[in-house]
Amino acid sequence: MATLTDGVRTRAGGDRLVIAGASAGTVFEWYDFYLYGSLASFITQHFFSGVNATTGYIFALLAFAAGFAVRPFGALVFGRLGDLWGRKNTFLVTMMLMGLSTFVVGLLPGYDQIGVAAPVLLIVMRLIQGLALGGEYGGAATYVAEHAPPGKRGLYTSWIQTTATLGLFLSLVVILLVRGQVGEEAFKAWAWRIPFLVSIVLLGVSLWIRLRLNESPVFQRMVAEGKGSTRPLTESFARWPNLKLVLLALFGLTAGQAVVWYTGQFYALFFLEKTLRVDGALTNGLVATALLLATPFFLVFGWLSDKIGRKPIILAGCLLAALTYFPIFKALTAAANPQLAAASASAPVTLVADPADCTFQFDPVGKQVFASSCDLAKSALANAGVSYANQAAPPGATAVVRIGPTQISSFRGAGLPAPELKARKADWTKTLGDALTAAGYPAKADPATMNKPLVVALLWLLVLYVTMVYGPIAAALVEMFPARIRYTSMSLPYHIGNGWFGGFLPTTAFAMVAATGNIYYGLWYPVVIATVTFVVGLLLVKEMRGASIEA
Repeated sequence: MATLTDGVRTRAGGDRLVIAGASAGTVFEWYDFYLYGSLASFITQHFFSGVNATTGYIFALLAFAAGFAVRPFGALVFGRLGDLWGRKNTFLVTMMLMGLSTFVVGLLPGYDQIGVAAPVLLIVMRLIQGLALGGEYGGAATYVAEHAPPGKRGLYTSWIQTTATLGLFLSLVVILLVRGQVGEEAFKAWAWRIPFLVSIVLLGVSLWIRLRLNESPVFQRMVAEGKGSTRPLTESFARWPNLKLVLLALFGLTAGQAVVWYTGQFYALFFLEKTLRVDGALTNGLVATALLLATPFFLVFGWLSDKIGRKPIILAGCLLAALTYFPIFKALTAAANPQLAAASASAPVTLVADPADCTFQFDPVGKQVFASSCDLAKSALANAGVSYANQAAPPGATAVVRIGPTQISSFRGAGLPAPELKARKADWTKTLGDALTAAGYPAKADPATMNKPLVVALLWLLVLYVTMVYGPIAAALVEMFPARIRYTSMSLPYHIGNGWFGGFLPTTAFAMVAATGNIYYGLWYPVVIATVTFVVGLLLVKEMRGASIEA
């Protein structure tokens, strides 16, 4: 299909180069960004080994989320540059920052070598990645949309939408290949760094492709006619008509899209490995298979949005997710770890404890000792991956864990010398573990009893929702804002939605589960936000399919 560039028709090959160039670089950036999420458990071991296990994992997730936290600031910095300096030049800079910071992560020494400096340096690299990604997406989406011919804007930009999933898929494939070549022990010890180091090669290839691209024709024309903005931040956010569009884009489109995206891909990954105790390599393989099968639907829904509109498809995905997440994740438990599901039904676990005896076990500096009877019981249950109900006990009572008809009393560790506390905790944890085993609770998911086709089918359904909300979102955002401030205006709501609402989802959901003991409780986070987006989008967001993007 031809495109219009300075009044001259270019060949379809030019369109393909535009899509390939923008998409290849964005795949690489997502690969870099999501390597961290895929390797969160190894990051915990090497960079947060100075704190207790639960705090360490939450810290690892927080470091993962740190990259998302700064994405809106990257959107402001690079969005402004993109509207002043050009789409192509800006996303070349963001790609360089992403590639180099990812390569450095592969070289960083661990906690055992340089102490607290290790997690600090890791988080600095994550912040640089987040800033870079904050500037990348808006540039790539705007660049492709401004090249797209009439009636194909949704289809063209949906190629950009595949890049996040393809980047995650690529990260999982590279991890699987390295694991298979070096073995689990070597991978845990040092080879987990290899996927980060490989990024330097991908950076070189992506730069070579992108350097062959020309600037966006809409931007070129806008500059030639003197219509560009000199104050894109002021025009975007200090003037109510455009600020109103930014808020509607956030709450009526991107917030719900974000939580559906991260639930369907990342939280599902965490849930399988951390909660259901599925082997890490097997988890990566199952998720990668589901991603591969579902990825073409980004293009399907992008194409369909050119026919029926962006809004109906995005909001339908949010509604379906909100209505079905709980049954899907419960079915995932039964399929991935049927022994756990059976034990939970036949011998449910209840923690009977004085609420005043229980604390939220998050210790940023790793110095606090959680030694109350409730905290000791909760820590052991969380580490065992067991879902439990909470029941209040009389004030001052020692916590008791009920496993079906069996009762096991916890103990009070406050005031005990550290060696004695450690020994008693080990003995009590073993007693609890023996009782759980006797009740049918497995230490790990058994691959032989797993219904792998059903697990893949459920994961595919979760990713299908992702394709519904994500496939048309770039076209929807591009069409909402004028060309002179488009890069800035669309980048901020996208990255607040995906960086904050979505990026903090794994951390928030895991903390909700840890606090309540219910392995499904964290799903309330995406369900509520997706519902809010459905209502706001349905009532207040205007369908903009086919709107002119030249002005």
